[in-house]
Amino acid sequence: MAIHPAPQTRQADPPPAVDGPWRDPSLDPGTRVADLASRMTLEEKAAQLYGIWVGADAEGGGVAPHQNDMVDPVDYEDLITRGLGQLTRPFGSAPVDPATGAVSLARAQAGIVAAGRFGIPALAHEECLAGFTAWGATAYPVPLAWGAAWDPELVAEMAHRIGGDMRSVGVHQGLAPVLDVVRDLRWGRVEETIGEDPYLVATIGTAYVRGLESAGVVATLKHFAGYSASAGARNLSPVRAGARELADVILPPFEMAVRDGGPRSVMHSYAEIDGVPAAADPALLTGLLRDTWGFTGTVVADYFGIGFLETLHRVAGDRADAARLALTAGVDVELPTVRSYGDELVAAVRDGRVAEELLDRALRRVLLQKCELGLLDPDRQVRPAALDGADPDRARGTVDLDPPHNRALARLLAERSCVLLANPGGVLPLAGTGRIAVVGPRADDPLAMLGCYSFPSHVGVQHPGVPLGIAVPTLLEALREEFPGAHVDHAPGCAVDGTDSAGIESAAARAAGADLCVAVLGDRAGLFGRGTSGEGCDAADLALPGLQGALLDALLATGTPVVLVLLTGRTYALGRWADRLAGCVQAFFPGEEGGPALAGVLSGRVNPSGRLPLGVPDGPGGQPWTYLQPPLGRANGVSNLDPTPLYPFGHGLSYTSFGWEPAEDGPAELPTDAEADLAITVRNTGDRDGTEVVQLYVHDPVAQTTRPEARLIGYARVPLAAGESRRVGFRFHPDLAAFTGAGGHRIVEPGELELRFATSSDPADVRHTVRLRLTGPERRVGHGRRMVCAASVGPPAART
Repeated sequence: MAIHPAPQTRQADPPPAVDGPWRDPSLDPGTRVADLASRMTLEEKAAQLYGIWVGADAEGGGVAPHQNDMVDPVDYEDLITRGLGQLTRPFGSAPVDPATGAVSLARAQAGIVAAGRFGIPALAHEECLAGFTAWGATAYPVPLAWGAAWDPELVAEMAHRIGGDMRSVGVHQGLAPVLDVVRDLRWGRVEETIGEDPYLVATIGTAYVRGLESAGVVATLKHFAGYSASAGARNLSPVRAGARELADVILPPFEMAVRDGGPRSVMHSYAEIDGVPAAADPALLTGLLRDTWGFTGTVVADYFGIGFLETLHRVAGDRADAARLALTAGVDVELPTVRSYGDELVAAVRDGRVAEELLDRALRRVLLQKCELGLLDPDRQVRPAALDGADPDRARGTVDLDPPHNRALARLLAERSCVLLANPGGVLPLAGTGRIAVVGPRADDPLAMLGCYSFPSHVGVQHPGVPLGIAVPTLLEALREEFPGAHVDHAPGCAVDGTDSAGIESAAARAAGADLCVAVLGDRAGLFGRGTSGEGCDAADLALPGLQGALLDALLATGTPVVLVLLTGRTYALGRWADRLAGCVQAFFPGEEGGPALAGVLSGRVNPSGRLPLGVPDGPGGQPWTYLQPPLGRANGVSNLDPTPLYPFGHGLSYTSFGWEPAEDGPAELPTDAEADLAITVRNTGDRDGTEVVQLYVHDPVAQTTRPEARLIGYARVPLAAGESRRVGFRFHPDLAAFTGAGGHRIVEPGELELRFATSSDPADVRHTVRLRLTGPERRVGHGRRMVCAASVGPPAART
């Protein structure tokens, strides 16, 4: 039962004067914001703390409230007389020409400025999980593909491009990146994550933050925290993770991004952890995030998350009570639309149920961010940069959000994210001659390349008569272009899901008459059960969806060599077919250029260099574990179930070969507060140019709490021409081996360590081991600890 303070009703004060020092850009932002806040009525203060879900007018006339069954009707014209904090998804709610959308947004902002006493524009936000979620904008590979590329610099460049496109049409804030660490492969939102390892997620995610922020767009870390650790992998299911799992696995990516990436916003998670919803947890949103980590930006609600305190979590008695809990915890902005932070909050402040200081605290953070973005300045730019020099009434078609340089970057990231899982007979790369049967439900569907937060999959599917807005070549189309001398035939065989087997026999006949079969299987991205992958599309097990497994059985039964290509949002169990496939390539929704990228990998034009950000399970049921397991979480004699993956985290093959040798001996001993340089020399021993990914893991043989067999602490992509070698160095600090000890504090413990240079997380893939002993006292470490193992790749040296 919620306890409320005794009501002490306060009457509304007359509105203070508008003009004051807050209008002067030369003053300190804190001074300006304090002056502005002092001039606002309660209604005007509250109005800065919520958004309105809008959609751009297809004719450029402005924006209008977006309505669905989760959004209360609002009187938009009346609300904006108080001012407005945010405009929710002006581009991402309906297919609108980008220039027309920019006109609509500019006109909406002009209306907000004219309607309110202070003339403050709203902050416009959009999704940008795998590109700006707008019609006609570049659809990049999904975050899981970023993880597969192991290339932070390329991800940072992509994020900078995304941010530049968003800012050019008037958008201020992007709701990305997702920093959730995968804990169960069955979870529907695996495709939105970067992978199952906190170091990989942290370094790639932090690079995305830096890129987006460098374009002047507010990056929003999500979902803080614990969301991916839901029980049973069910969306919004309770989280029962312990304190050590949170500290050592779930939280480090957020911590690194806050410290090293410079994000200006964080989105709270829907999760409840041990019975406390994140949106109502001051220890998480204030104590840890602000007081310990020093975050100074805004905390925004995940959509409807404040309302869920009342409707789903049932920790709030009504809307005002939900507002009290969220403000107390530290949630500054209600998204996507006003429900609890509007009139209910104003009334609760007036009658004493909610302290005005809580409202003022959130207001200050929101206004400081608007001040930083220039939205309080009298000479701010009203028209978005993309419309400069254009007549807004004739803007349609003048803004290109998918220019050639974007597509080239999307292609490069897609190529680097493709993972060659297996090539037992050397069938790959393909010769590109003869008869090739391309079979499967993902072979000739553009949406096979796109994740659930791409515009075509997220919004476009609700507008079937509207073109995609971007060119998305299918793999079938790309293979026909890649292999002009081959006869390429196609049959879908079956749907992605469902039980209709009518097409399997004819598809198998196509394969039987071919020299080679390329089976293109995988997921359909969607939302809330309308797909096999995506938000609210959780899997009961890790079997291939629908009848795709039966289709693959039928293709293999023909005796024709079968190369399996997977276009998925998670990994699926492949043990049933592993010893019968001629080859296997894994791609994670590789974006608009995924078809040509995959065709290049199959032809050998691209030498694959992707590495798994998730393990590939052997069997489909009951073992959805990630590699970060202590001894009893791995195969052992006390259980008949073997969770060992078919292909481990970090695995990936190449069309060339690599040799590794230690560049120098590491130290035998190292103080717990010192650092050491480690190095390996990698040589391309094959006849093709290629890229190796050097991975550095720490193994702690004995510790005061159970530890994973190995944990990634560093990595480097190493491009090598045939015959070349490079020295790859790592600066190791014992902080990288820190963990949460028996006393509940993060410590560096003296004792033996093994630092393993490896091609995957599997101990069998270790290429060189440095054994050292940490000496000195046990050391407690905190937020200032070393979190990144700096890597350096030396210049190439020719074969001697």
